[in-house]
Amino acid sequence: MAAAGAGSLCSARLESVRALSGLLREARRREVAEESVFRDLLEILTSASRAIEQSCKDSCVLADVDTCLLLIAECFRCLRNACVQCARNQHLLRNLGLISTSVHLVKLLHGMQVKEELLLPALRCSLQFLGNIAAGNGDSQNSLWKCAFPDLFLLLIVTDHLLPCPELVEALYAKLSDQERVTLLELMLAKVGEKSCVGSEELEVLESHAAFLAGCFQEQCGAVLGFAAAAQAQDQEALVTVRLLDVLCELTSSSGQLDRLQALPGLLEAAVDTLRLTHLAGKQAVNVFTATHAVTGQEEVSHPAVGFKSHLIRLIGNLCYKNKENQDKVYELDGIPLILDNCSIDDNNPFVNQWAVFAIRNLTEQNERNQELIAGLEEQGLAEGSALGTMGLEMDRREGRLILRSARKKPS
Repeated sequence: MAAAGAGSLCSARLESVRALSGLLREARRREVAEESVFRDLLEILTSASRAIEQSCKDSCVLADVDTCLLLIAECFRCLRNACVQCARNQHLLRNLGLISTSVHLVKLLHGMQVKEELLLPALRCSLQFLGNIAAGNGDSQNSLWKCAFPDLFLLLIVTDHLLPCPELVEALYAKLSDQERVTLLELMLAKVGEKSCVGSEELEVLESHAAFLAGCFQEQCGAVLGFAAAAQAQDQEALVTVRLLDVLCELTSSSGQLDRLQALPGLLEAAVDTLRLTHLAGKQAVNVFTATHAVTGQEEVSHPAVGFKSHLIRLIGNLCYKNKENQDKVYELDGIPLILDNCSIDDNNPFVNQWAVFAIRNLTEQNERNQELIAGLEEQGLAEGSALGTMGLEMDRREGRLILRSARKKPS
């Protein structure tokens, strides 16, 4: 189809496709949508691809490019809506070849020499469609993987178009190797760490991955114990766990997703249980989880698990911030003595003392039972080495109430 023909087609069909997009928002209409409707959308996208390819080949400007891009975006919006909680349409669209057509078109869109603001709606809707067609559908995930990896996947990472599509991230994450997951998580970590440099909308997009990443951490947190053996220092599955924890620490440091993450079932328990297991592993044998006060070699400094227990305590502290239910949950899990037992200076866990102070303050704020527990441990000598003193804290009784405060501020 000639470039001019593409422009005429765009103008004629844009309004009808917009109307269809609205209809497909309704579940009952999605379930009864005819295959011919999707064949028409496929034909529009195929024609648009040809027009874009021709314009690139001949170094000419696509006629009515803005309307053409709007039509592409609207077609993908229809397809995106059609796949929402509808396995029937996921299978139908995959069998029609819309995954391969869409991946090809996304690559073409990236190569177009037009203003970014014209491309963004089409790119965003195309990626949302790919995410929706693969969501919870193993066959579609496999098909997407064959078409998109590695070229499109790497392209999207480099151009920052992947992270704004949570469904696509989840679908691709399931197919990544551990080494590739580490790369993706490090990208996320870098983005989340740029809170002051990114807009609120972009940060909100990054935080939309929080529940998914928390679930991944819960599933494989035990893998980090592979680092207890020196020979497993390059264990990629264990490194994935480390990076998941790093990202969760950053996400829970932001108010945007804190309430949601605090309410997730299992995340706090996973953090406490993993802290207990790594602490025990460090006591049973000398390894990276063993507390040390003198680094003996460069290998220990660069070990990927250095700081892991510090970050677990940081995550626990974040999840308990002004949250009575989680404060009580840590009490029930016997997590408070565990944190106190990890508060001494440890070269394998930089700043562990500071994060322990932070966690204990969050655990005891307006929680008398937790305050009483810590006071009882101190009085019985069960908090090893006077843990509160090591942390620069002390419990003070005033009018029958316990107050946690800095030991330096004790009145003479």
